[in-house]
Amino acid sequence: MIVVDKKKYKMAIHETNKEVHIQVHGLIREADADSYLVDLQETIDKVSRKDYKFVVDATHQTPVPSKVVPQLEQTMQFYTGLGFKEVIVVNPSSKIAQVQIRNVLERIEFSGRIAKNVSDINA
Repeated sequence: MIVVDKKKYKMAIHETNKEVHIQVHGLIREADADSYLVDLQETIDKVSRKDYKFVVDATHQTPVPSKVVPQLEQTMQFYTGLGFKEVIVVNPSSKIAQVQIRNVLERIEFSGRIAKNVSDINA
C-alpha cells in the first residue's frame, strides 16, 4: 500500500511481507527535507518497528555532489537508528551512486545489509 507518492520520493507499507519501503528518486534537496521527514515519521508510526523491515530502495538515486555526502551519511545513520527489525539498502543502478552508498555505509555503524535489487530483499 503506497502511503506517500511525491515527485522526489515514495513510501509504502507492505503488510504481507512486514516491510516499509522508502524509494528516493534523484536526490532529496534541502527544501524537500522537512516534508520528507514528516512523511517518513507518519509512515513509520503506522507499523511496529520491531516486527518490520525497513527497505531503502536507492535504485533511482543519483550520485550526490561531494559536499552532500555528509548528509547522506547522517541519513543512513538515522535510518539505522529507527529501531526496525532489519534495515536493507537496495543498491542504486548508478555505479557512482553505488560506490557512494558503499563508502557511506562503511563509515557508519551500519548493521543492516545491501541488496542488489528489490527482488533480492527476501532472498
